[in-house]
Amino acid sequence: MDEDRLRLVKLIEHWIEHNDEHGNRFSEEAHKAEKLGLKDVAEELYNASKASGVVSEKLSNALKPLRESK
Repeated sequence: MDEDRLRLVKLIEHWIEHNDEHGNRFSEEAHKAEKLGLKDVAEELYNASKASGVVSEKLSNALKPLRESK
C-alpha cells in the first residue's frame, strides 16, 4: 500500500475510533439527562448517538475498498 493510501486508512480508522467515543458519550449523557427528567434533551442525545453510529458505519464502508486494493 502506498504512503498516501496508508495515511488515508490510518486517518479514517482514527475518525471511526474518535466518533465511536463521542457516540458512547452522547448515550451516557442521554441516560443522565433522563435521570434529571430532561426527556427532550435525552431523546436528542440518543438521536445523536444513533447518528454517530451511522457515521462510523459510513467511514467503515469507506475503508473497505482501501483495504481490499493493497
